[in-house]
Amino acid sequence: MPGLTPGRRWQAAYRPFKNTSPTEKLEAGIERALKGAIWGCRMCGNCLLQETAFICPMECPKGLRNGPCGGSTPEHCYVDPTRPCIWYRIYARAEKMGRLDRLMEVLPPLDWDKTGTSAFADLRANLKTHGGLSAVWRWATARPEERRRKWEAFFREVRQPAWWSGDDLPHPAPPHEPVSSLERVLASGGFAITVEISPPLTADPADVVKKVQMLKDYVDAVNFTDNPSATPRMSSLACSLIALQNGVEPVLQVAARDRTRMGLQGEVLGATALGIRNILCLTGDHPRTGPPPNGRMDIWDLDAIQMLWIIRQMRDEGRFLDCREIKCAPQAFLGAAGSPNSSTPLIQAIREEKKVNAGAQFLQTNLVFDYDRFVDYLEALERREVTARTALLVGISPIRSVKAAHYMNAIPGVRVPEAYIKRMEASADPKEESVQMTLELIDKVKRLPGVRGLHFMSVTWESIVPRLITESGLGKNGES
Repeated sequence: MPGLTPGRRWQAAYRPFKNTSPTEKLEAGIERALKGAIWGCRMCGNCLLQETAFICPMECPKGLRNGPCGGSTPEHCYVDPTRPCIWYRIYARAEKMGRLDRLMEVLPPLDWDKTGTSAFADLRANLKTHGGLSAVWRWATARPEERRRKWEAFFREVRQPAWWSGDDLPHPAPPHEPVSSLERVLASGGFAITVEISPPLTADPADVVKKVQMLKDYVDAVNFTDNPSATPRMSSLACSLIALQNGVEPVLQVAARDRTRMGLQGEVLGATALGIRNILCLTGDHPRTGPPPNGRMDIWDLDAIQMLWIIRQMRDEGRFLDCREIKCAPQAFLGAAGSPNSSTPLIQAIREEKKVNAGAQFLQTNLVFDYDRFVDYLEALERREVTARTALLVGISPIRSVKAAHYMNAIPGVRVPEAYIKRMEASADPKEESVQMTLELIDKVKRLPGVRGLHFMSVTWESIVPRLITESGLGKNGES
């Protein structure tokens, strides 16, 4: 274990993806040895230690550079239980150091041309642009406040290249007419109803059509998951188009796990060209949770926050990540996931605020069964004014059996209270008992300030959704 970090390298350090000179090899070798011993450095070439409380975020098995995933826990990493969640440790140390605000900056994805090379090369190049040794002298002889300002500005220029220019500021969409029916409902102050459908394990669209037709009179939009649990299914894009063709507005879910930055931008252009306007950005389940053989597991090209940042810039600034102009920019209503049951309410509130700053206009939470824990999460969001700046849709689902309840309780990011399970066990009809508990939860949740809608995640039990909506007194298009 390295000296100044609570974790360890997930994989060996990177090697360059290009030929380097003997001098560059020597410098990289020295950095690899020193920073590897101290911080478990993976030689990403895009060092963020100053922003992450001097704990290397590349120790995360997902390679996440903007915060924890929805499965994070204080106890351990959900991908590898033998190691800590490195992002939980980053937040804990940052809080002790009074540096939590530093974690709000939207950090860029890797520049893969720099991986395996020394991060000091960028520092030297930036110092040269400022005047070299004369700049060091000016910094050393400045007043303490000025020295601090120059120090922060210098490192910011290195970690935030011109093609990214990330910051910690809100980036709301400019004034516009709603681009989708879902956005129109939420913009008008209505109470939105969405439902999640798992795409079929087949090329036959009949199952999608059947479920869409069953739900169309009850919901404002239908989500289609993107290879959930790292298991291949019909694509979210194809299902979204089928829904659109059958008169139901879709929410396209896009998992960062399966996207490169190039593929993401192309898919956004294609989806919006087809009339798909609602896009939900997710980091996605780790390949380890799916069936073997596994794909590459050591690093992902993007995370959900970076996807939001890229799509928002495409939409609002009309430019690609490489700064080329988009003549016809995509129109999109951007969403992200909320995680009421992961890590701590404070950490998740900061994470959700960062998503909203990056461009999220609505949040759909993971499943909620524990009302009290959700209230704690909601209060944490309110303290950071997240609910005032975005629409929060709460994840709701009944459970078919006691066995399913125990299974769901083991899913990262989901928590089924023991009292809930015991009530099902004591009932002569556990399935119906779960439906009644769901109705009770809906009645309490829909009254909470800051809740703007419900997101039904029925886990292949879509047929129960119309009953839940009807008996809850909820209606489509914001009616109640």
